[in-house]
Amino acid sequence: MDRHREEKEKPDIIDEDLYEEFDDEELYELVQEERRKALDRAKAKEDDEKPKRPFPKWIFWVIAFAMAFNVFALIPQTFSIPAIDFLITSSKLSANEDTRLYKEAVVVVETEDSKGTGFAINSDGTILTNHHVIEGQEQVTVAFPEEGLFEAEVVETNPSIDLAVLQVNGHGLPSLELAESPLYEENLPITFIGNPLRFNGIANEGTIAGRTELKGWNQEVVMIKAPVYRGNSGSPVLNGEGKVIGVVFATLEHETEGKVGLFVPITYYEEG
Repeated sequence: MDRHREEKEKPDIIDEDLYEEFDDEELYELVQEERRKALDRAKAKEDDEKPKRPFPKWIFWVIAFAMAFNVFALIPQTFSIPAIDFLITSSKLSANEDTRLYKEAVVVVETEDSKGTGFAINSDGTILTNHHVIEGQEQVTVAFPEEGLFEAEVVETNPSIDLAVLQVNGHGLPSLELAESPLYEENLPITFIGNPLRFNGIANEGTIAGRTELKGWNQEVVMIKAPVYRGNSGSPVLNGEGKVIGVVFATLEHETEGKVGLFVPITYYEEG
């Protein structure tokens, strides 16, 4: 990959919101919007034979508090809205020992202006992330869940496929294995781990929805039906064997699939 390759114009169909962070007010508004939808659904079912239990006002304050402070135990399991479902799913996935091991290799990548995700691809501290996460930086801070903080040098970038390579001075660090001949078949189950919204180390799942072309890109990218949020940029996408098949970089409102996440196939990195 060429660090000095000119960056192509960003596709105008990608949701740039993915690159921003939520503040507390935005999180509260997100919960309130889902609250209104839930109440509308409840009202529409008032004529059902079985009476519905009303939604207590306090439950929505508990949800807002839980989202802000990442307290999973406070989220009622019976109250399901898209804004918090990914937290519940992450809690369930993280009960798996393999998932817990994968999470140890996923780092927070932070600059003065942004926060994203990256993951180590060898035990010597080589980290893969998105170019847009570290754009304009020569050094960034990365944090491993168990190993702590490191200063990372930006050693390679490839803006044309939105990938970058970082290097920390480490040894024996946890890492993920790259898939040698990954499959990208539709409906194939995948998992991914990242730092969405104001949370860190969130594991989630979804399915592959096919490939798509983007304006300004020479190669196709892969769509996933999955809860991808701001901060998931740089998240590793894992197949059923726990090997990396791609890197999340954006979201897209697709004309037929609706809201989808997008990832760069890991083969593009290996070919570069």
